Amino acid sequence: MIKILFVCHGNICRSTMAEFIMKDIVTKQDLADKFHIESSATHTDEIWNGQGSPVYPPARAKLREYGIGVPGNELGVNEKRARLTSRTDYDKFDFIIGMDSANIRDLNRLFGGDPENKIYKMLEFADRTGDVADPWYTGNFDDTWRDCSEGCHGLFRSILTDRKYVNYLSDEDDSDFSESEGYSGEGLIHDDFPRG
Repeated sequence: MIKILFVCHGNICRSTMAEFIMKDIVTKQDLADKFHIESSATHTDEIWNGQGSPVYPPARAKLREYGIGVPGNELGVNEKRARLTSRTDYDKFDFIIGMDSANIRDLNRLFGGDPENKIYKMLEFADRTGDVADPWYTGNFDDTWRDCSEGCHGLFRSILTDRKYVNYLSDEDDSDFSESEGYSGEGLIHDDFPRG
């Protein structure tokens, strides 16, 4: 499986939106069985006595607006609870994607660096610089949706065109990753997920 971890400060807004946008993308492409996607926090602000907070209601509402977290496409939104990123996550995931510069600093500190080049900033995949808009402070979930959607689509395209993953994604036998010619993206079932 291709394992992706999205990370933000509290794991109730940005990283959870990215988690479920990405789950929706791979589900629509009939590739959900090839991916394991989670999200986590760099701080315990939303974790009390070992119990994480659910997805922040305005973030949940924005997901529902785009057909995520609704009957027939629930994807685990209702069960999602904030969790803290652990040191062992570095070995578990292929992509560890922070929403902003502070997340990247926290992740490098937690993991003691990034020797395998697994840590990315979300907007790298949207061919933009800067941080994903934090709706906790702005209240603007439209900007956060746009940033997360563009980042997730860019990440998905990056994976589809990476020679490391192309055979794994196209083979039915679930074989390990292997090198092959790059994938053109022509096999996409559709790529019409709204970008906000």
